[in-house]
Amino acid sequence: MENLTLEKIVNMCNQRGIIFAGSEIYGGLGNTWDYGPIGHEIKSNIKREWWKRFVYNSPNTFGVDAAILMNPRVWEASGHVAGFSDPKIDCKDCKTRHRADNLIEAHATKTGKPVNTDSMSDDELNKYLTDNKIKCPKCGNSNFTDIRQFNLMFETSRGVTEGGQSKIYLRPETAQGEFVNFINIQRTMRAKVPFGIAQIGKAFRNEVTPGNFIFRTIEFEQMEHQLFCKEGQDEAFYEEYKTKAWDFLLSLGFKAENLKFKPHDKLSHYAKAACDINYKFPMGWSELNGIHNRTNYDLSRHQEYSGKGMLYLDPVSGEKYIPWVVEYSIGADRLMLAVLCEAYNEEKLEDGDTRTVLKLHPKLAAYKAAVFPLQKNLGEKAMEVFNTLNKHFYCAYDEAGSIGKRYRRQDEIGTPYCITVDFTTLENGIVTLRDRDTMQQQSMTVDEVVAFIKGKLE
Repeated sequence: MENLTLEKIVNMCNQRGIIFAGSEIYGGLGNTWDYGPIGHEIKSNIKREWWKRFVYNSPNTFGVDAAILMNPRVWEASGHVAGFSDPKIDCKDCKTRHRADNLIEAHATKTGKPVNTDSMSDDELNKYLTDNKIKCPKCGNSNFTDIRQFNLMFETSRGVTEGGQSKIYLRPETAQGEFVNFINIQRTMRAKVPFGIAQIGKAFRNEVTPGNFIFRTIEFEQMEHQLFCKEGQDEAFYEEYKTKAWDFLLSLGFKAENLKFKPHDKLSHYAKAACDINYKFPMGWSELNGIHNRTNYDLSRHQEYSGKGMLYLDPVSGEKYIPWVVEYSIGADRLMLAVLCEAYNEEKLEDGDTRTVLKLHPKLAAYKAAVFPLQKNLGEKAMEVFNTLNKHFYCAYDEAGSIGKRYRRQDEIGTPYCITVDFTTLENGIVTLRDRDTMQQQSMTVDEVVAFIKGKLE
């Protein structure tokens, strides 16, 4: 939708039970969010579709649910303890802290002169801030400290007595849970390379967020797939996973013109190749997911730090080697935001009114159908229809207000079909099905409604 703002998305989410500010009655907690009844269902459906695509429909792929708290040596091996940081600056006047790269990117977008902060050193970032007189978003002054690198991991401690406590971390990514279980999965599932390990789970990063709703938060959920392969196969699998990631987004209803690949200008020390799929968010083109060729860095590091072998024995050739990894990673919360932005529409109607409608793919919608009695005295029959449909897919029931108002409420949360029970239903069992996107109506039996909606969900 043209002229879509993040404010419209936030307001809709708050008004319609999709997403609320975290701890709101206590004034909130910086950029934490709670999913309401509708949002929980939409996000769950997104995760379910991802799992179907990348686990159930991917041969030789296995799911795990690794612990959030891990031995701290894991994060030493992965490099997070030594080098997982953001370039941060403090405003000397109002004492607020900001990410230097975020301030620079916001300024560059506003002036129409894009810059690549990933390739800039701390000195170059400092110089850009000074030369362009970039202002503090809170107080409006331009009086910052020099850039300092802050580690993003949340620290906590484990132990029953103060003197016996040891430092541990909330995981900043889910990937290490897949890597440390490589041998366990390979052994117990008798997996042969190439094979995949997938996981959906929470991660935590103690970073300064730019305030773009759920785009970047300190607590978030990742959906990741690690493909373990032999060196030499990695380039082909990397290209294959770029296509898989793209096709998955199209299957959720994304328009191709709102997506684009962006190769990384500066590769991480472990990567042979990396790229993102960017989405055209209301605040501009930004990363939606990443595909990375991680070489054999991860398993090699864990073999070195743990002392446990990560070698794979090829049952045919007898060759032993440490597999390479092709990773596909996407944030469930960021994908949720993109889904909402892609589906949001405001339409002018013939009577001059404007309706807000979420044109979600039916498989992502919280409710697949809503059942309305035309009048309240038809409630018993309408509830009978609701109970029948609800056995097949999640439904809503609404008898408050005019039919028009009830349609609008369901349009705003993305319910694809509304079923109206009227007096003719009592005579012949025929109900009226109304399509969310076209607003066209058709008559059918309840059994026909079940078959029709199931067909759309498939």
